[in-house]
Amino acid sequence: MSLPFTPAELRRLRSLRTPHGIQLFLDTMPYHLATTAWSPRRVLRERTAHCLEAAIFAAAALRAIGFPPLLADLEAEHDTDHVIAVFRVAGLWGAVAKSNYAFLEYREPIHRTLRELAISYFPAYFNLRRARTLRTYSRPVDLSRFDARGWMTTEKSVWYIPEYLLTIGHTRFVPKAVAKRLTRLEERTWKAGLVGHRW
Repeated sequence: MSLPFTPAELRRLRSLRTPHGIQLFLDTMPYHLATTAWSPRRVLRERTAHCLEAAIFAAAALRAIGFPPLLADLEAEHDTDHVIAVFRVAGLWGAVAKSNYAFLEYREPIHRTLRELAISYFPAYFNLRRARTLRTYSRPVDLSRFDARGWMTTEKSVWYIPEYLLTIGHTRFVPKAVAKRLTRLEERTWKAGLVGHRW
């Protein structure tokens, strides 16, 4: 399928070559603190992104190098969700992501299931009260369902993507009874998780 990017945009996306190449490109961008929902074209132009925008960008970049454009939503309690672009290599799941917290970004494709992938984010997923907050994960969403709305190249906001993520089912992997007994982060993990954090 032909993608709606310009030849120059496509060359840039395809030059990233691998999921890890996409991650390295996102790592060069400062974390974007504004409440926006930019398309991949806008992120490519502005060279900045937050969690949601980076995941949507990564989904488009994955598509440009031959992967399906898949997102998954990690849902937290008393915290913000984390959206990741997911991919499979040899049947194993990995992820490309950007976060304002350390350790919530790239995942190597070593996870047999999405549950395994989601759990890998649990140890470093916390809020500013040091509470461990990750609770559920969604099934993968193929963003090609939004092709008719021009999600990859529009100059308009793509809020319909996160709005859709809120409507789909999520699978809980931290039982409510267990969540009440979770310990707070110790000092060293707390400090490590905030390395590079933008306030």
